[in-house]
Amino acid sequence: MKFICNTFDLSEACQIVQRAASSKTALPSVEGILLTASSGKLTLTGYDLEMGIITEIPCSSSEEGKIVINAHMLSETLRKLPADSVSVDADARQIATIESGEFKTTIIGMNAEDYPELPSVSRGYDVEVSQNILKDMIRKTIFSAAVKDSKVVHTGVKFEIEPGHIRLVAVDGVRLAIRNENIDYSGEELTFVVPAKTLSEVMKLLSDEDDKIKISVGNRHITFSIGAYYIISRLLDGEFLNYKSAIPSAAKTIAKVNTAQFLSSIDRTSLIITDRIKSPIKCVFSNDSIVMSSNASIGASNDKIPAEITGDDITVGFNNKYMLDALRVCDTDEIKIMLNSPVAPILVVPVEGDEFIFLILPVRLKNEN
Repeated sequence: MKFICNTFDLSEACQIVQRAASSKTALPSVEGILLTASSGKLTLTGYDLEMGIITEIPCSSSEEGKIVINAHMLSETLRKLPADSVSVDADARQIATIESGEFKTTIIGMNAEDYPELPSVSRGYDVEVSQNILKDMIRKTIFSAAVKDSKVVHTGVKFEIEPGHIRLVAVDGVRLAIRNENIDYSGEELTFVVPAKTLSEVMKLLSDEDDKIKISVGNRHITFSIGAYYIISRLLDGEFLNYKSAIPSAAKTIAKVNTAQFLSSIDRTSLIITDRIKSPIKCVFSNDSIVMSSNASIGASNDKIPAEITGDDITVGFNNKYMLDALRVCDTDEIKIMLNSPVAPILVVPVEGDEFIFLILPVRLKNEN
């Protein structure tokens, strides 16, 4: 195999594709990137047996062929090449010679025949979504997906798609995030769970434009076609939490508050809270104000902001990180905090509509019975 292509194009493609290459595995080939030169195109494939990323770039190939090269080594080499073009020549012994300008190096590759075959999605269901919408939906839910859970299905984000509507849901046992959006879809109802790791990579490739991307959903796998990149991932099996039953249908106390003020106040009050010194934020909703305080062995903090409060006075405690995570993805100027009791879930929602719902379980304060 021998080809010449633009150094920047190849380097950029490798940097992205290598995210799907495995770093710790008993199968050396999946630590590499599969390079396939054919018909004036170079196809790059990364696959860790759970998620794969594929893309193509133009090249001039004098000899077609395939080789697998260690992803980290290849990416680092390409990133530091001196010239605008690079040539790669791989011989029958799987030794790849890379040249750019006056620089030349050799890397021992692996036989492409040992590279695992990627799964395919056949006879799946196709859904089109604007890139900016999907990016925002992932951003507003992925932080609530479990990192470790006895139920692996909760380490992903649940998609619920029906005619005219899409919903993403993530839960980790102490918080819940929901993002709703209307879309142009008239197919069958679909429900599936995508690993958060996959969606993290999808989000990196999505733009803030309204260009459409195609999602194809099969029984066990899903694909995302984003520009020049194609991502395929397994879906997660298991029974997802019945989240609808966890959302209170009414609230005894509703506080309407400026999002930025609430976020800044919690951020300030949290300064004495660290991973080593854990302490909840105490929040008193009363007299059209929210009074926040935190106490730890190294000190105490207090703050107060205005709010429009209706209903009963109430005092609740919550984990500062969980609340900050939710507030940081709220793009509305104001939000509503909906409360029922010191031990009932705390809801953060828009002032109008149901574009997003964030639920956080409270922390019992020491002076609470």
